[in-house]
Amino acid sequence: MKISDYGIIGNCRSSALISKTGSIDWCCLPDFDSRSVFARLLDDSNGGHFNISAKGDYSVSQRHLNNTNILVTKFSSSDATFEIIDFMPIYCTSETEYYNAPEIYRLVRILKGVPVIRIEYFPMLNYANPTEGFINQYYIKHVTTGGRYESLYLYTNLNKKLVLDSKYFKLKDNCFFCVAYNEKLITIDLSRVYLEYQRTKVYWMNWSNRTIRLPKYQNQITRSSLLLRLLTYEKSGAIIAAPTTSLPESIGETRNWDYRYCWIRDSSMVIKTFLRIGHTNSARRFQKFILNVNNGKQEEIQIMYGIHWEKDLKEIILPQMKGFRNSLPVRVGNAAFSQKQNDIYGVLMDSIYTSLLKFPSSLDTSEELWTFVRGLMVLVSKIWSKPDKSIWEIRGDEHHFVYSKIMSWVAIDRGVKIAQMLDRGFNALEWTKLADTIREDIFTNGWNQELGAFVQAYGSKSLDASNLLMEEVGFIEVDDPRYISTVLKTKEQLYKKGFMFRYINEDDFGKPTGSFILCNFWLVNSLYKIGQKKEALEIFENILSCTNHLGLLSEHIDVESRELLGNFPQAYSHLGLIQSTLIINDAVDKVDDDIFRFIKP
Repeated sequence: MKISDYGIIGNCRSSALISKTGSIDWCCLPDFDSRSVFARLLDDSNGGHFNISAKGDYSVSQRHLNNTNILVTKFSSSDATFEIIDFMPIYCTSETEYYNAPEIYRLVRILKGVPVIRIEYFPMLNYANPTEGFINQYYIKHVTTGGRYESLYLYTNLNKKLVLDSKYFKLKDNCFFCVAYNEKLITIDLSRVYLEYQRTKVYWMNWSNRTIRLPKYQNQITRSSLLLRLLTYEKSGAIIAAPTTSLPESIGETRNWDYRYCWIRDSSMVIKTFLRIGHTNSARRFQKFILNVNNGKQEEIQIMYGIHWEKDLKEIILPQMKGFRNSLPVRVGNAAFSQKQNDIYGVLMDSIYTSLLKFPSSLDTSEELWTFVRGLMVLVSKIWSKPDKSIWEIRGDEHHFVYSKIMSWVAIDRGVKIAQMLDRGFNALEWTKLADTIREDIFTNGWNQELGAFVQAYGSKSLDASNLLMEEVGFIEVDDPRYISTVLKTKEQLYKKGFMFRYINEDDFGKPTGSFILCNFWLVNSLYKIGQKKEALEIFENILSCTNHLGLLSEHIDVESRELLGNFPQAYSHLGLIQSTLIINDAVDKVDDDIFRFIKP
């Protein structure tokens, strides 16, 4: 089993990972961060799964339907051919309302012959706790037999006992399955399934149609934008980092984390990317999410929140699960929520500024945002000079990370720009002085003359891939010799065996052994901007060659085996892919004013 063997379906409420042979091996219902109902991905013996297999010599292929998040798995032999169409329903019911119930539809369509298939339907609810099922007139219901009560319903037009017996049988007509968290109040039959399928297909195709059109790599930008939308929690506007927990950064090691939450940094970057490719509604929803988690003036922002605005994401270990390929522990929650990461204020302020440029706000929203911005400026003025954990969430000692200082400058710089937009000259003047102070501090303490590069932290001689972003955020000009030297020195130190590392110095878990995929795209962007376009394109193509059969990326790549590792699919990696695609297409200005030259036709 490999992480890259999976595709994804979802409906902006939850998602499911489906193997390239048609088995649902990971799904949490009713929401992204709920308890699992299928979890074979994290325990191949007792995790639970829903597989549809065929008897005989079949070739199996898998694709996403057109420009959608509908997954089609096709089984072909000389005697019979059929396909499984998997989707989770989502469609508009009004201009502002969506239908996205917590359920999975599986439509099995016969294309030729009479296939012999078997249904393996084995839910294991509440993170693989003991579960039993029974047959009702209308459905098959599974419930937990101890601990917290959970239940799951299966609707089908097949004989229900035939499904639970898990024996091979001849499939003579099209069939369907509806896995539902809630008992359905309407009749579920083939006609209803086809209706839900068509509505969902139209929704995703409309989304794709609104995405920017580019001369190069259009398929990649479309797939990535569809994934980022899928990972948006529609009810609150939160954007999760990934739909999985505890998929390891390295097989057999302990760098296993729960990513089913909303990181302010990741989400802010995603929102800025959405704005660049033509999707403003998601930016508006995330703006509301941020305002809702802020309960008071000058309140410190956490680095992450739950998708329902939860602030306490206590981390626990699930002893009943074996882990992906025995990589323990399996974690739920994320202890990093309490860390101090000063860089998040810069990323957040940048996305707020970009949003204000791209779409107007009502008077009350503008005033609320202005209060929020002023509060952030006060906070940044107090903390920018203090050490923190920074972007990579080091769980050991805090340091004066250069990236955090740069992003503190970004926060103040964007505050100045917003103040100027709103005719608040006094604030702009005051904050400009602070921005100049931070900039001078970085140039004095973050630059290492001996190495000829900006380093990871004050006093350090190690380099960090995050410093490649200093030009993109407007801290330094692209032709500044210090930036060019930093790009080249960072590549020299961190680019190993064709892949980019975040850093190579030892942290609290030892030395990193895998390449962080997003950092490869940062290197592509930096090299392209300083004129080394041929090498940038080669690195970009190399990363594209590591995507799976559906064009999806996880968080990490093993530099020896080129295997995808870490939580999957990863929003961070795909926003990086989009950003690089925009730069390679010369579709975004090099200055930090966020004025975009490419307009969707």
